[in-house]
Amino acid sequence: MLLFLDIDGTLIPFGAPADHPYPVYGTDPTPSSPLLTRIDPALGPRLEALRCDLVWATTWMDDANAAVSPWLGLPPLPVVEWPDEEEPPSLLHWKTRALVAWAGEQPFVWIDDEITEADSAWVAIHYHHPALLHRVDHEFGLTDADFTALEEWLRTNRGPR
Repeated sequence: MLLFLDIDGTLIPFGAPADHPYPVYGTDPTPSSPLLTRIDPALGPRLEALRCDLVWATTWMDDANAAVSPWLGLPPLPVVEWPDEEEPPSLLHWKTRALVAWAGEQPFVWIDDEITEADSAWVAIHYHHPALLHRVDHEFGLTDADFTALEEWLRTNRGPR
């Protein structure tokens, strides 16, 4: 089972009211991103516990492995290479087709804060294998409720690994 993982809004929460500061988890030793310290390092073990093949699906590209993987205690992960083609604006998220192509025939989970009903509907029509498109609230990033939903779906839909 593949798990496509976004960073901004998914691991790094943003957009909360100014009077609600985000927790800070240590100091970034690199300092690669001023927002990296918003990522709770405890998310790494929780993601690994899902027993999926984790794949970065983010515009951070290789910087995800340079900065975020070590912060979370994860090994370097595969990174989805995004197509260079410019597509006209559409209701479909620009990542959707690329992630379906990457998955091939493997079941997958996609965790992102920008997934819409249009993406879910397109995947349901065009992808004939188990797939969960899970939208995260960007103000909070991944929460306990998100992990509960992911674990429940994985229990029901996990094929042989």
